[in-house]
This record gives sequence, structure tokens and C-alpha cells, in this order.
Amino acid sequence: MRWLAALLASGPARRALGLVLAVITLALFLLNLRRAGESAGRLAERLDTMEKVNEAQRQMLDAVARRPADRDALAQRLRDGRF
Repeated sequence: MRWLAALLASGPARRALGLVLAVITLALFLLNLRRAGESAGRLAERLDTMEKVNEAQRQMLDAVARRPADRDALAQRLRDGRF
């Protein structure tokens, strides 16, 4: 164990250890960045899907609001060609 302490006390070993730690830190940062990007992509896709669903629901609600009140109103609308 003393040899390890003596090895780490030398200048080149400390530099090498610092370089290895920097490379590991950079690799972990890039992996985390990639994971965050994938998560953001999934969230963007979910938002797009929700917007499409909301637009379809809005169109259905608009259609319901414009529907004829009863059968006579429907018949009148058909006669007028506004259906």
C-alpha cells in the first residue's frame, strides 16, 4: 500500500490521475447531456400529441355548439343547404 502512496506522490502520476478524472468527468457529463436530450425529445413529442388531441376536441365542441336544436331545425337546415 505504501508503494501506491509513493506512486501517487510523484508528479507524472498526479498529472495522469488528474487527466483520467477529467476524462471520466467529461464522459459522464456527455452521457447525462444525451439522456437529458432524449427526455426533452419525449416531452416535446408528448406536447405535440396533446396539442393535436386538444385541437380535435375543440373542433368537436365547436361542431356541437353549431348543431341544430331539434329535428325541425335540422330539416330546415337541410332544405337551405347549410348542412
